[in-house]
Amino acid sequence: MNTIKMKYGRGKINIEIPKKNLIKVIESNSKDSKKTEEEVIVDALKEPIASAPLHQLVHPGETVCIVISDVTRLWQKMSTYLPYIVEELNKGGIKDKDILFISATGSHRRQTKEEHRLLLGDALADRFHVLDHDCLEEENLIYLGTTRFGTPVKVNKKALESDHIILTGAIVFHLLAGWGGGKKSILPGICGYETIMKNHTLSLSSNLGEGSNPLVRSGNVENNPLNEDMLEAASMVKPTFMFNVIMNKDGKISHAVAGNYIKAHEAGCKIVDMVDGVEINELADLVVATAGGYPKDINLYQSIKTLINAREAVKKGGTIIILTQCREGFGNDEVQQMIQNYSSLIEREKALRKDYSIAKYVGYFFSEVANNYELILVSDIDEELVKNANVKVVKSIEEALKMTYKNRGTNLKTYIMPYGANTLPKLKK
Repeated sequence: MNTIKMKYGRGKINIEIPKKNLIKVIESNSKDSKKTEEEVIVDALKEPIASAPLHQLVHPGETVCIVISDVTRLWQKMSTYLPYIVEELNKGGIKDKDILFISATGSHRRQTKEEHRLLLGDALADRFHVLDHDCLEEENLIYLGTTRFGTPVKVNKKALESDHIILTGAIVFHLLAGWGGGKKSILPGICGYETIMKNHTLSLSSNLGEGSNPLVRSGNVENNPLNEDMLEAASMVKPTFMFNVIMNKDGKISHAVAGNYIKAHEAGCKIVDMVDGVEINELADLVVATAGGYPKDINLYQSIKTLINAREAVKKGGTIIILTQCREGFGNDEVQQMIQNYSSLIEREKALRKDYSIAKYVGYFFSEVANNYELILVSDIDEELVKNANVKVVKSIEEALKMTYKNRGTNLKTYIMPYGANTLPKLKK
């Protein structure tokens, strides 16, 4: 037997898999920089990609809007890198009074003053305040045009009134856009609700009954309409500069890219792909994955990241076991409604197309996977709450494996994913 420790909630679980069955433990490649976080940040700003340094792009008397992530992305450690960006602006002659921080909340809630302080860090919070973007405030949006995908692009007025817009954030695999960071600070970050939802409907195929668009997935931007739509919207805004970080599995800033918001982001995506994209030679009969413990498995909504990556490593009709404690249940009412209120996948798809939201898509995706694979959750969530979607729930990994082996036999080729939310299996072509 091979015994692998995997995080679950605030603890760890031992998983025993027969040696003859285990193909591989899918983990990130070790490519961490030996530099300190500060050295990583400073070096990226000194050597921007396809751009002059930030301090040379701005001039005294001009206004600058720095777009930052919201508190749900606090793991990006913006309070560590933002002071260096402000320092660059000051070096270029920009005064504090001419710098505006806008939090790219997308369709998320407003934040508290305490949360703003967490975003900026104490030193910057004493000098600046943060404006939360509100996607529902039509009077504070400016319409810039419609993309070729039919998305009406409405963007935060305060940002557009600035002479320069700087994008900040982090690059990770993203379930819809391929990769996070870059243009996502614009759409969905500081766009109107209609813009955000129209863009995200591109996650579905063109015709009813076809479900999710297979091109809209983690690690893919080629012919990905949702990604292309975001890029077109960002091109209407014309950001001056971008700074994005890349985190390692220990939550440290291990790499950073700066410069042109398209070229620098592409360079960052290559780093993420090199570190967290893991090549596999075959699809498995069984995949056992965990998000990596609390807070990544705090609710079902967050667990979608693990499910999407795990699905890439298993044969259609195979078994996916997800370790996700879900101490806060679904984490979103619309996820729960999409799973509970319908008895078939086509009914869910019709409801999603009629009134799309990201949370509803998460609920739909769980149901879609459970329709095409055997999906078992090791979780505290009540099985009665998810049975309509054909999702099975057990309380221990032993019970999950026993159920799987009983239904499908014991000779199952297996992958283990200890950091399922971050690592993306990529089938060798």
